[in-house]
Amino acid sequence: MTEHEPRFDFRTVGSKTVYEGAILALRLDQVEMPGGRVAEREVVEHHGAVAIVALDASDRIALIEQYRHPIGRRLWELPAGLLDEIDEPPVDAAKRELAEETGLAADTWSVLVDVTASPGFTDECVRIFLAENLSQVDRPEPKDEEADIVLEFVPLDEAIARALSGEFVNASAVSGILALAASRAGSVALRPADAPWPDLPTTFERRKKSHG
Repeated sequence: MTEHEPRFDFRTVGSKTVYEGAILALRLDQVEMPGGRVAEREVVEHHGAVAIVALDASDRIALIEQYRHPIGRRLWELPAGLLDEIDEPPVDAAKRELAEETGLAADTWSVLVDVTASPGFTDECVRIFLAENLSQVDRPEPKDEEADIVLEFVPLDEAIARALSGEFVNASAVSGILALAASRAGSVALRPADAPWPDLPTTFERRKKSHG
């Protein structure tokens, strides 16, 4: 195929929902492949999410250690949360999650990187923000896993080393830490906090909204 030839249009010719839960749905799509074969593809619909690299004046990143049941242990992560209100601007959700999980606010916000979590089977996408010029705010009373959160400020160089050593494995944390390092190394300008986000997933939230 040359660069000027049209690419194949992968059409969905059938779809059924097999599970719908509190934070995700599973559907089976029938998708037309090149050559005419129709293949079944499992798709997990999920909320979009935001994560925050909160950087203080001493070049330290706010990291939280939180229990994650699917893998059965605590992970070091960035403050983060789901986008479960379809009309809420992502940066507003990020400000709310930062306050709820760390008791911090920030005066300066920009977009570090957008990450599709695992596009082979889910539409989940995470926008990772850089938050600077931090200050303390009241933190709501935590509950469930959040009541067990440990907050630690980690120097950026140490965070990079812990990500590359395999100690940090959370995808948003690794992506955010290394994106910040790369932007600095290459003097790359970051996008504004309200930059367009074409891959923001809305299918699951629209599904929930349609149920009333």
